[in-house]
Amino acid sequence: MVVWVGVYAILPPPTTPYILSEGLKNGSIRRTWVSVDDMAPVLLRSVVAAEDANFCLHWGFDMRQLRAAIADGGNRGASTLTQQTVKNVWLWHGRSWPRKALEATFTPIAELFWSKRRILEIYLNMAEFDTGVFGAEAAAQHHFGRRAADLTAIQAALLAAVLPNPKERQAVNPSSATQRRASAIADGAATIRRDGRSDCFE
Repeated sequence: MVVWVGVYAILPPPTTPYILSEGLKNGSIRRTWVSVDDMAPVLLRSVVAAEDANFCLHWGFDMRQLRAAIADGGNRGASTLTQQTVKNVWLWHGRSWPRKALEATFTPIAELFWSKRRILEIYLNMAEFDTGVFGAEAAAQHHFGRRAADLTAIQAALLAAVLPNPKERQAVNPSSATQRRASAIADGAATIRRDGRSDCFE
């Protein structure tokens, strides 16, 4: 595990089990790896605001959110972006104790070897934004006809809003619920920039 995580601190992961399975199922996928430097900074802030607002404040596990999820009877998610990145790179989708155990083992190793900026870079190159569309660059071109580096604040928020259910939510012609979520994400992205919660990856 340590060697694997260490290698991906330098080299981009070539693919993932889920990307392979989606490629087999759909016949093809769209994915282009780009450096985090070639992504609009507002996209990073938007994804953090949407998925893990305290990303800069924890070391892989957000215990406050975890306790809240347990108190809520397990009906809400508490996975951090680091946990989601680990799942996307090495593991399978769906809920099971073996997968959670592996995720819990990989997560602190990833936090040890990868910077917060690197975690976001890998996450944003592996996340699915539409059926068969993986990564921020392919998503930006697929949805908006532009590079990830050129996304506007509202476009970045719309991409973040489809996560983690890209097969049910659309960044283009979004439902009213997705539009409301995108608006809240845009506000959240501005907030974490103002209050310093984006400092660790800016």
